[in-house]
Order: sequence, then C-alpha cells, then structure tokens
Amino acid sequence: MIPSVLIVDDEKHTRDGLRQALEDSYDVSVAANAEEAFNQLEAQEFDVILTDLRMPGKSGLKVIDKALALPNKPAVIMMTAYGSIDSAVEAMKRGAVDFLTKPVNIDRLEVLIQRALKTKTLEVEVKQLHERLDDKFNFNGIIGHSGKLQEVIDRVKLVAPSKATILIDGESGTGKELIAQAIHQISPRARAPFIAVHCAALSENLLESEIFGHEKGSFTGAMEKRVGRFEAADTGTLFLDEIGEISPSTQVKLLRFLETKAIERVGGSKPIELDVRLVAATNRDLEQLVREGKFREDLFFRLNVVRITLPPLRVRTDDIPMLLAHYIQFFAKENDLPALTVEPGALRYLQAYRWPGNIRELRNFAENTVVMHRGGKLTEYDLEPKFRGQVLALPAGGESSPAPGGPTAGGGGGAGQSHTPMANGGSLSVEENEKRLLREALIKSRGNRTKAAQLMGISRRTLHRKLAQWSELDVIDR
Repeated sequence: MIPSVLIVDDEKHTRDGLRQALEDSYDVSVAANAEEAFNQLEAQEFDVILTDLRMPGKSGLKVIDKALALPNKPAVIMMTAYGSIDSAVEAMKRGAVDFLTKPVNIDRLEVLIQRALKTKTLEVEVKQLHERLDDKFNFNGIIGHSGKLQEVIDRVKLVAPSKATILIDGESGTGKELIAQAIHQISPRARAPFIAVHCAALSENLLESEIFGHEKGSFTGAMEKRVGRFEAADTGTLFLDEIGEISPSTQVKLLRFLETKAIERVGGSKPIELDVRLVAATNRDLEQLVREGKFREDLFFRLNVVRITLPPLRVRTDDIPMLLAHYIQFFAKENDLPALTVEPGALRYLQAYRWPGNIRELRNFAENTVVMHRGGKLTEYDLEPKFRGQVLALPAGGESSPAPGGPTAGGGGGAGQSHTPMANGGSLSVEENEKRLLREALIKSRGNRTKAAQLMGISRRTLHRKLAQWSELDVIDR
C-alpha cells in the first residue's frame, strides 16, 4: 500500500512544488490552512503530515495537536521559513518527529519521510505486541472466581506497584509462574523484560553461570563472556522458580545481590549494579529447610518480604468448571477439533476429585479429553476410575469380588438392618451399599443395563426393579 502524505501550507507554489516532488512515491493530498487540514484528517487517515509552522489563522502547532489526538496517529514533520530554534523545540515537544527549514531540500525531506514511516511502523508493532501481552497476562488469563483465588489476586494487585521482593509458595502445578507474570505485567516494569529461570533444571555450576553470567576463561569451556539472566532482566523482573533447590554457594551470591543490588559474573571481580525486581517461587517448606540447615535463614528473610501462597485446586472446586471450559476450548481450537460439553454428572465427579497435580493435571486432562474423546459430550461414563473415587469391587469375570455384605443374585437385603465397613472407618447400610454397587456397575458398563445386571450377578428384571425403586440414580439405557 502506498504511504499517504498530507501537505499543509498557505503558499500555493510551495504546496504544488512539494506535491510534484513527492507524488511519484506517495499518495499526496494538500491543504491551504489548518481548517482544511482538520477536515481532511477527519475524512481519511494519513501516514505522514508535512505542515508549515506559520499560517493565517491556526498555526502548524494546532495541526500537530489535532493529528496526534487521532486514534491512528500520523507522523508529523514541521516546516518553517524562520529557522527558529524555539519554534522547532516547541514543535518537537508537541510531538513532531522532525523539522525542516524553508526552502525545503527535497532529498532531505525524502530521508525524513522514510525515517518517519519506519518510526510509525515500529510504534504500531510495539503497540500490537503490548496489546497481545496485556491480553495474555492480565487477570482474565487467571481463570476462576473462588474466594481463595480472589484473595491471591487482591494481594497481587496490592504488591505489584512496589519494589518489594516477593516469595510465591504453593504446591506444584498451582500456577506460580503465571502469578509472577501477572505481578510483572501490572507493575511499573511491565514494558521491561520478564526473565524466568527454573533452578532445579540446572546443575550448580550451570545455574550460577545462567543467573550471574561468566567471564571468558572463568572455567573450562567458557570460551567467551556470557551475560546472565540478572543482567538480561535489568529494569525488569527476574523470576526464580524452585528457589529451594539452589546450592549454598548460589544462596550466598543471591543474598549479596539482595543486600547490595549488584552482582559479579562467575570469574569476575567487578560489581555490576542492576535494577532488578526479584520474584522467587517454591513448592517446598523453606522454613523447614532453614531448620534442617539446607537453606540460609538470612536469605529466607530477604526473600520473604511479601509472601503469596497459592491454594491447591482441591480447595478451589468452584473454579473447576471455568478452568475445564477454558482449556477444552483452547485445545479444541489448537487441534481444530469440536469443543466438548461436560455433563453435570461428570462435572460432579471432577469437582470431587482431589487433583494432586493441580491446574497442570487438569490442563493435561482437558487436552487428553479433547484429543481422544469422540462425541460432543463428556459424561461420567467416560471418566477413568480414578476420577470416580474408590470403586467398590464388582463380580466380573474374576476381576474382583463383591464387597462384604454386598447383594447376591436376585437379592437385596433389608434397608438399614446390616452394614458394610467403609475405608474411612464408617459404614454403609445394605441398601446404601447396593445403590453404590449398582451405580458403579452402570458406569462400568457405560449405562448398558444388561451388562450392569451381569456385573451385579442379578437378573435384568431385578435391576429394573431396583432402578424404579431408586430413581435418584437417574441413569439411562445405552
């Protein structure tokens, strides 16, 4: 697309001369004064505006103000016949990218227009990048509305604008890096780098070199100087995940940075002062490591200025439906597959499951479900046994045997008379146990009543009678 240029000058011969000089390379429009320029700016978008400073009526400074108030700001170049430094400075303060003195040197003008176009393109790209980053890392990216999660978000919003060091703790898979990114993204450092290092993934020597950098020849294989993650994060945020895994020598160097705001590269002796905000995370009990002598107490206190503890997913069960919907939609789009709906029966089981891997496990479950499941709905019959809790044994081809006190063929003991022991030390009545066995048989047979009756060791007629008696089981034939 040909770049567009608007020339604003009250002298006709200047307008016409500039248009003739530029129209072979640009889509050129002209205006004889500021008011005409305003009308054209409202009618169409321009990439570059070339405006005279002194004109009858409103000056070129007003043209700058009008142009830079537009949603898609053009680049503005000021022209003046007076060569006034004060006028040029004022134009630049208003937002002009450069200025020219009259008579205009066309070669110089071409250079300034090309420079202005490159600047405008870069600004658009940077704006789009920041919009994508903001969309990725704003709080809409942290899925959930439970009270526990809102407490975390409120704390993040409170501490993010500060310079304080932050320690994030919580079980593996709870989203510690996402919280660290959110802290960075809403802080004054948002436009600076966010650098993450996973401490447990590197050996002691490699970790020190990775974090602090090294000088050429500082160790075998150090063929050249290396800038570490601290220096890469200057003016931004450094996130050290699994901080409880770092060695004693790395702990000393980290403590020194927190005390002096300076580092030394491995093999170096010159302190390098840095402006870096440190956010650390761990899934270990640092206080216990301190008591065991495995983590420095002074470093712990330096890290633990502000602490944010992430709740495990098992105490955020209200967030599970939203998380599932989000990840199912995400992976369906990624794999060009239709999204699934999770039936209420399946959702009840998934909310009751303890999710030892937390959000990471749920994310993997959603991806597996989207890729492997065929059909528009995920029902309780589609879930693996682990999601359905402790499955009572069913008499099926020698796989297992009935739980003590369970029903026999054609049977069904009197409700409330005898009880079956439970794993938690309580007991089930015969009727309660029979209901549970029947539900598990229906799940195992994916709702096929004939197969369920065979698993139970009862006739299909007896199974129908039980289902009529216990309508709350709410099952369907398949």
